[in-house]
Amino acid sequence: MRIIRPVAIIAIAILIAIGLFLNRPTPEQITIKPRTLLVNTAKVVKEDIRVSVRAQGMITPHTETTLIAEVAGRITSVSNEFEAGGFFHQGDVILGIDQRNYLANLKRAEAAVASAKSNLATEKGRAEVAYQDWVKYKSSVKRSQAANDLALRKPQLADAQAKLDSALADLDSARDQLERTTIRAPYDGLVHSKKVDIGQYVNVGSTLAKTFAIDFAQLRMAIPENKLNYLELPTLTNQSPNTHPKVELYAEIGGELRQWQGKIVRTEGVFDNKTRVLFAVAEIDDPYGINSNHPEELRIGTFVDAKIEGRLMTDLVTLPRHLLRAGNYVWVVDNQQRLQNRKVSVLRTEGDDIYVTKGLNEGELVCLSAIGVAVPGIQVRIAEITPTNQLKKTPTLLESPQSETPSLDLAPTNIDPLSSGPQNQEASNLTMAKKDQAI
Repeated sequence: MRIIRPVAIIAIAILIAIGLFLNRPTPEQITIKPRTLLVNTAKVVKEDIRVSVRAQGMITPHTETTLIAEVAGRITSVSNEFEAGGFFHQGDVILGIDQRNYLANLKRAEAAVASAKSNLATEKGRAEVAYQDWVKYKSSVKRSQAANDLALRKPQLADAQAKLDSALADLDSARDQLERTTIRAPYDGLVHSKKVDIGQYVNVGSTLAKTFAIDFAQLRMAIPENKLNYLELPTLTNQSPNTHPKVELYAEIGGELRQWQGKIVRTEGVFDNKTRVLFAVAEIDDPYGINSNHPEELRIGTFVDAKIEGRLMTDLVTLPRHLLRAGNYVWVVDNQQRLQNRKVSVLRTEGDDIYVTKGLNEGELVCLSAIGVAVPGIQVRIAEITPTNQLKKTPTLLESPQSETPSLDLAPTNIDPLSSGPQNQEASNLTMAKKDQAI
């Protein structure tokens, strides 16, 4: 009995196990569908675009003058606007120098002119009398030509005329000297700095002030040699308005972005020997808003960023720069909604946009979503299609900091991370297979 009982228990257990094995339920078959990426795309639309060129520079006056005293004397009057930053119109009196000595010189010159005129009139009368005598006796007396001229008082008359001319010249000089005691503004402008003040004695050649004109300002910009093909700049033989590209100027003042308009009027005509850049000069009309309603002054010395309007280029495709991968490749979605790696030719400019010249055809779809792991041929699903000419353009210069640059990663955040690529999909299928075996 001790042997039979254990054997019987083992036999019964085996029979029960066989019965359970034979009567086991059939496992349910589960088909795992591979998950596809959900992406946003841009439909290629070719455009004719003016590719802009970025530059920087400092605003400078086109005319800057150092006022010099042309006469000596004491400063007797000073304009209320004769201060650093003071505004004046052309012809306004800025300074006055003591005129007493110059008024006395003017009176002496006027007296000398009056005396010379009287002397000339006397000589003319004597010459007339001498002429009458010469006519009466010329037949009876033979004289040389020099004697005749002396008899007709021609030398005396010429001397009187010369003295009058000299007196008139002295009078003009005295008037000029007197006029130079009044320092007038040579143009509409501002006082940059003043060097003298009332009561101070100045000599000829003393510096009085530094001023600059404000009818328009200038901006000198360095254009790299490899950017010149993008621009249509004025030349010595072509100065038409079409060769004066527009320039948009930007500067951050008081935490706010300010904008002004200008145009390139000339280039300096030579390349810099060290940097190989060509300097272009832009003009900005009425920078201080004297004759316009611009809300903000463009002050001399302001450092600005410039966006120069480029020449018109045809058949360009505009895309966000972050889509371009190493080797100038982008992801393109084909007709079967599979990713294809496409090499493109890019005309690269400043900013967050790229301009594709070759490699993309009209109507093709370019993937906009950021893809971490992907291989050509992977299946995707399209969530949205946006024409490339309607994508959000690059923010204007200094419009938003780099940290605020809008992201074009439009992939939904609720996608299972296991669906981010074919390797993860295989791992998912393998996990499900092991679960089936366990069941």
